[in-house]
Amino acid sequence: MTRRGAFTRHLLGTAVAAAMLIGAGATVLAGGTASAGQADVLAGSAGCGKNPTLRDGTYTISSSGQSRTYILRLPAGYTSSRAYRLVVGLHWLNGSANDVVGNGFYGLQQQANNTAIFVAPQGLDAGWANTGGRDVTLVDDILRVVENDLCVETSQRFALGFSYGGAMSFALACARPNVFRAVAPIAGANLSGGCSTASQPVAYFGIHGIRDSVLNISMGRSLRDTFVRANGCAAQNPPEPASGSGTHITTAYAGCRAGYPVQWAAFDGDHVPLPTDRNASTSWVGPEVWRFFSQFGSVTTPTTPPVTPPVTPPVTPPTSTPPAGTACRVAGTVTAWNTGLTTNLTVTNTGGSAMNGWSLAFTLPAGQTITNGWNAGYAPTTGRVTATNVGHNAQLPPGGSVTIGFQATHTGDSAAPTAYALNGSTCVTG
Repeated sequence: MTRRGAFTRHLLGTAVAAAMLIGAGATVLAGGTASAGQADVLAGSAGCGKNPTLRDGTYTISSSGQSRTYILRLPAGYTSSRAYRLVVGLHWLNGSANDVVGNGFYGLQQQANNTAIFVAPQGLDAGWANTGGRDVTLVDDILRVVENDLCVETSQRFALGFSYGGAMSFALACARPNVFRAVAPIAGANLSGGCSTASQPVAYFGIHGIRDSVLNISMGRSLRDTFVRANGCAAQNPPEPASGSGTHITTAYAGCRAGYPVQWAAFDGDHVPLPTDRNASTSWVGPEVWRFFSQFGSVTTPTTPPVTPPVTPPVTPPTSTPPAGTACRVAGTVTAWNTGLTTNLTVTNTGGSAMNGWSLAFTLPAGQTITNGWNAGYAPTTGRVTATNVGHNAQLPPGGSVTIGFQATHTGDSAAPTAYALNGSTCVTG
């Protein structure tokens, strides 16, 4: 980017600029109303029906050989008995995942009203260069971990972002058209290794300011037109507001392939993430984007949660009857992908005495290294590992169980751990 310096300086003040931007008037919907077309085929992720281990918080994940982070936000009252939409929110250059959380995922979190799971990844160098596809791979890896643990409606994944984050959401639409149902780039451009000709349709809602001094509106129009063509919409020059009008105009394209609408919202303003119409107190972006996303079917209560490709089938240790004198049973599953995996273990005290504090030892297959874990402390991270209770699960009565888990990298062997021992006593698996 030849204007990177100006780009960087300008984005540092975007949050303030968004609050001060004037604009106004009611939204004008030009053209026909976008339709989702045929109903989507609903499918719950592998986490449906599971006792979740993930909670609101910041998580570290190994992706493409690098340590990366993301912030997770669950809906209030989350339950694994229903499937939720999933929204990926992407920050701008020199912004952060915390900024996305701070603006409520561009206003969508409030609009979702506890019907969606939200994820905010952190870009390397506070941006989304997507060198060698590394940032697309990061999103792949995050989705696998989240969907293995939480109940996600896999036909209802969405992405949006501002500026560099808008560029990255466009790149996701290009690279993962079978993963994301719709995207909404805000003031984006083709900066993250996107595409000039999309291979498959993706529902698309582009938003851009007519006076954008950082990424000219022509760049946003180019992204939009990529999916106008891919979605089979009728070509047109949608109306845009006049400079100084303080309004925005949202156009729904006509003739699009059923289920793959394109919308375009041009606003009278500069390079800001949450433009506000004149005399309005809040931005129109959150409500309009949520209406666009939520038109694609509804979430469902899954009957049998399938595993989302390309996740490998869970590896379940064989069932056996505990011999006399054993103190525990361990049942577990492993979900693996390229160089990473997630292991969940349920440990049951089959002895006759209560445990006030426990430690579970096990041996990791060669090449596995734990990168983070939950519901226990883990040391060391390779070889013979000991998982030690945390404060809330120290008590393990006879017949009682505790579920723990970890993420790990691997070099080819993604098997489950072996040789379990609880407080020094041998465990059986199953």
